[in-house]
Amino acid sequence: MAMPYLKIDHVDKSFTRGAATTEVLRDISLTIENGEYVSIIGHSGCGKSTLLNIIAGLTPVTSGAVLLENQEVNSPGPDRAVVFQNHSLLPWLTVYENVSLAVNKVFGGRKNRAERDEWIRHNLALVHMSHALDKRPSEISGGMKQRVGIARALAMEPKILLLDEPFGALDALTRAHLQDSIMDIHMRLKNTMIMITHDVDEAVLLSDRIVMMTNGPAATIGEVLPVHLARPRKRLDLVADATYSRARAAVLEFLYARHKAPSIAA
Repeated sequence: MAMPYLKIDHVDKSFTRGAATTEVLRDISLTIENGEYVSIIGHSGCGKSTLLNIIAGLTPVTSGAVLLENQEVNSPGPDRAVVFQNHSLLPWLTVYENVSLAVNKVFGGRKNRAERDEWIRHNLALVHMSHALDKRPSEISGGMKQRVGIARALAMEPKILLLDEPFGALDALTRAHLQDSIMDIHMRLKNTMIMITHDVDEAVLLSDRIVMMTNGPAATIGEVLPVHLARPRKRLDLVADATYSRARAAVLEFLYARHKAPSIAA
């Protein structure tokens, strides 16, 4: 039997502050195949970002393990690139220079200067930012900053792209454009993506599977929903699509009927 690409194996996570210990995640087990787009959704405080940080190697597990291609993940690495809600670009560097930082770090010994230059430009073209190579973050919009953040992550050629609510701070129209860009990139590169989101429509539109988390503390996976929609997906075509509507209804029912947010459960 083939090993899963990514295996989250009975992961528990607790945080201890002084004498108090809080169990954030309990017995998280999930396998993700190469090329899958998986969304993790749940109410605030359910440990979604903690789980993403564990996969990224930024947060250690309390027990259990994360295995990527059968190698244990216990520290950050370029094989797992993270795109945060806050673009985290360095303000004193240009768009080109922000991406070149990652490329030089990962490929400094493997690509010569001309190859690295071509690779930086290629990844900025993927996210439609070739026109802004010499601009600084203060000179471009929020959506453009996120595009640069995505280009920087893709330029590392990660085995997994981790997206932590990457469109959460953007207006609806910019968000829609970036969702379309991510779908296009996923189709072209066939890469593995894991995304944290609060947005039900976003999860259904983008994902092959949606992982629905129970409420914290001691949150766990309540249900995993496959999304049986052919790709490429066009949002206007999905408005009246019965499969899309059923998937959307299933996520809403999980979040707002069976697992209400603690603040509205009373």
